[in-house]
Amino acid sequence: MAHPSIGWRLSSRCLGAVVVIVGLGISPAVAEESASTPAMQVFEERIMPIFRSPNPSSCVQCHLSSVDLKDYILPSHADTFMALRDGGLVDVDSPEKSKILTLIRMGDKDADPLAKRIHEKTRRAEYEAFSAWITACCSDPDLVSRSAPEQHSSIGPAKPLEVVRHARKSRVLEAFTRNVWSQRMRCFPCHTPDEIDPANPKHEKPAERHREYVKTYGARMNLFRETPEATLAALVASSRKQTGESFPLINLKNPAKSLLVLKPTSKLPPKQDDGTLAKPSSSDPVSHMGGIKMHVDDHSYKLIVAWLEDYAAVVGDHYANADQLPADNWIATQRILRVKGTPPEWKPGTVVQLFVHRQDTSGGWSPDPVAFTQSVVTPRGMVNGALMLIASNLDSEYDGNDESFPLAAGQYLIKAYVDTQGRIEKSPTALLDASDFAGQATINAGWRVGFPNAETFEGDLLAK
Repeated sequence: MAHPSIGWRLSSRCLGAVVVIVGLGISPAVAEESASTPAMQVFEERIMPIFRSPNPSSCVQCHLSSVDLKDYILPSHADTFMALRDGGLVDVDSPEKSKILTLIRMGDKDADPLAKRIHEKTRRAEYEAFSAWITACCSDPDLVSRSAPEQHSSIGPAKPLEVVRHARKSRVLEAFTRNVWSQRMRCFPCHTPDEIDPANPKHEKPAERHREYVKTYGARMNLFRETPEATLAALVASSRKQTGESFPLINLKNPAKSLLVLKPTSKLPPKQDDGTLAKPSSSDPVSHMGGIKMHVDDHSYKLIVAWLEDYAAVVGDHYANADQLPADNWIATQRILRVKGTPPEWKPGTVVQLFVHRQDTSGGWSPDPVAFTQSVVTPRGMVNGALMLIASNLDSEYDGNDESFPLAAGQYLIKAYVDTQGRIEKSPTALLDASDFAGQATINAGWRVGFPNAETFEGDLLAK
């Protein structure tokens, strides 16, 4: 029989331990984990190494930022389980169907075989660890039925769901396809080998020019690959390798200083003493052997810079909330809108934005434009711009096919805005507002493809 004093001392120590736990504010879940369980052992041996690892989880396969598997782990085994359970991420009746396991396996659906292969080992280890731990937890009736404390730590990404989704690689690629890939023909034929058709007699000289440039400057001339996916991957890989004073193709620190826009907006290299052109430069001052292919005020530049700025913000994890996210809803088209005989107060070189409004069900004009374009006033008093649809203001999704073009032939209201304050120069992706309004006109438009079929109206039709 134990000595009474010994028994009392042991009880006092246990009571003291409880007092210390409560006094330190340690959660009951942590306190109850003093007695190891199979689930707790799995947690310590297989889940906590993920939590403590300095390396990113397999989430980076699908997300450029804003989320990591560590966001779904708390220091306490029981707290982690209860938080996942109460958040709908654990299915206690069918553990193998738990949403957290589905999220981990999202990488299995990746269309990029290289990315799948690179992250496969990490993804499998994470899945097996969480699967074993969740199964063990769901086999513990006490843990399954335990109520979470009223005040418990949150679980999941710190960023809002909208920001997490915005950082998905699939969303970034879709935006790249709309904003950058759609403008690749501005770089034909020098940087678009897959757009050259050997069977087309008209492509004979462009093909020869491309071959000459590749012979002189190498395969780096082939900026645009066969697909948007391959193109984006190549641009990112090249930019990571960039060293020295040359600008990268994608400049994360200063998107407007990306060669992707610096080159096509730069002049030819200067002539040397022998009359030949010097080598093109990729550092200040940038020069382009193809000469100027776009201007900093036109729609192509606006589209590409918008994507570059967004990509840099996503990779840098700069977005804190949904309000900071760009609309990211422009869709480039080959429909041209033209103002001929611009008002005399529109000086050549001035940036003009034209917004297209269609009739609503009541017969009036919709307050939200369905499309817009941007260009500058030419010396001949014209404004020419390719139409960009505003996806969020359309009735249905547009897949880019001519057959499904969402603007039917008919009457449209065109509102003109003139940048007299130089706002676009300071912020290339900006849209002008009421303070820049310069007049409106009603036109009949068929929205046919190409410059020869531009929807043209006279500037004197514009009225305030």
